[in-house]
This record gives sequence, C-alpha cells and structure tokens, in this order.
Amino acid sequence: MRGFILFLWFIGIAFPNEAPYIVVLGIAQDGGSPHAGCKKACCTDLWNTKQKEKVSCIGIVDPRSGKSWMIDATPDFPEQHRILTQDHKTELAGIFLTHAHMGHYTGLLHLGREVMGAKGIPVFTMPRMKKFLESNGPWDQLVSLKNITIQTINNNREIQLGDRLFIEPFHVPHRDEYSETVGYRIMGENQSIIYIPDIDKWEKWEQNIFQVVLNTDIALLDGTFYSQDELPHRDMSEIPHPFIVESIEQLFNLNTPNRNKIHFIHFNHSNPAIKKNNAASNLIRSKRFNVAREGNTFTL
Repeated sequence: MRGFILFLWFIGIAFPNEAPYIVVLGIAQDGGSPHAGCKKACCTDLWNTKQKEKVSCIGIVDPRSGKSWMIDATPDFPEQHRILTQDHKTELAGIFLTHAHMGHYTGLLHLGREVMGAKGIPVFTMPRMKKFLESNGPWDQLVSLKNITIQTINNNREIQLGDRLFIEPFHVPHRDEYSETVGYRIMGENQSIIYIPDIDKWEKWEQNIFQVVLNTDIALLDGTFYSQDELPHRDMSEIPHPFIVESIEQLFNLNTPNRNKIHFIHFNHSNPAIKKNNAASNLIRSKRFNVAREGNTFTL
C-alpha cells in the first residue's frame, strides 16, 4: 500500500494539472491606485505603502505549451509582464486589446526600441483599433520597426490559442472615440470566462447580461464606480459605467451559484470596493457577488 501511495505521489509531481487558466494581473481603472492628482484619503495613504493596485489586466496561461497572452497592455505592463512570464513560467505569445483608452493599450510602448525592442509580438485588435495604431505615432513606429504585428480580429469570431483553448471578442457599447470596444470570452475544456472591463450601461448592450452570466462559468465585470455619489465634482454621464449597486440590483434575481460567478473589476481609485474588508467590499460579498483581486486564478 505504501508503494502505491508513493507511486501516486510521483505521478502527481511528474504530471501536474496542466489545465489552462486565467490570472488577474490588475484590478484598477486606467489611472491605477493611487491616482495622479488625487489628494483624498483613498490615495494619500497609499503612496508610501505596498498597497498600490495595478491597472486592470488579465493573463491567459497554457501550461502545456508554456505560452501566455495578456488582455490589454496597461501602464503597469512592466510588472504585469514580469509576473506573467517569470512567476508563471511562460513566454508571451500575444496581447489582445479591448479598446483605445489609456489604461488599455499605452503599455505597448514598452515593446518599442527604447525599452524591450520586441520582435513581432502579435497584437490582436478589431479593425478600427488596428487602423488607429497604424496611423498614429508613436504606435505606428512599433509597426514599422516590427516590434509588433497586428492581427485583425472580428466580432463573435472565435480564435484558437491551443488545442483546448479559445478566445472570442464581442462588441460592447462604450465611448468609442478612437476604436471599437470589446469584451472577451475565453473558453477551455472545463470552463468559460467572460471579461468586460468597460461598458457604458448593461441596458445599452444588445445582449442580456442576465443571460450572459447564466451561460458562462466566471464573469469578470465592469465595477468602475460603486455608486452615483462617488465623484460629486464630475458629470457621471460623461464617463458612463454600470454602478456596482446597479449591477447588484439588476442581477440579484440570479440564484446564489450564479451570483457567485460574478467578480467585479476595473475599480476607480475612488471606489471603496477597491479596498479589502471594508463596508463596500463586505456588502458585495454579503449579496453573494465577488470582488476581483490581483493574483486570483480561474481554471479554464
């Protein structure tokens, strides 16, 4: 019996779980936390601590091939790239972009000759985003120097990343000044995950978010603002997002297992839910929803 147990132990070491997975590399809105110019307590207490939050980004890891992909290239790209490639022991095989707002693509600059001097990193974009990168500096230099190779993706068109790993972009309504905005559905042999860091309002989307949650296993959803009262000095209609309190109300009729699928992400620095174990994050959990945290992993 002891020999059989040792054999099982050896098999576990030699053949670890190789299922692909998602890793959360950041949870903050485009400006990160603390936020430039913020003099409020939500930021001032963070400058000299290790409690900073990186800009929202997720990594897709395929242990079998040793490859990984990032969704979005954020201002925190250097550290997120290090975590994904070194801590998770992978080679970056490509970057999928959601849209052309600063927190989601400006990290591409690190691939240029001033920093990494990358060679042909695939960057997957929708057609309008592709045109934006190719037609405007400094992004066009990344193309001309072949630091990146832009691969066009299309709405609801599945892309195969591995023998059991797929990704599919889908349009979502957002402020599309320079590009389309998409979310992504990532599918493995065990689970599927949707990632929507930015959307104007759920009711503006052609899909029903209630049904979308029912038909997926994990949903990483826009949680930019907690409530209407968060930024009294800003016109919130100029920066529309579904408030977390709205999403909770809209999705509360889901049963507990389905509410547990939802993990809010992309928190503005002013959003109290960005902090752990406070009234806002505890209320979210009490309603059986979740708050995404850096380092969370989800098997695909």
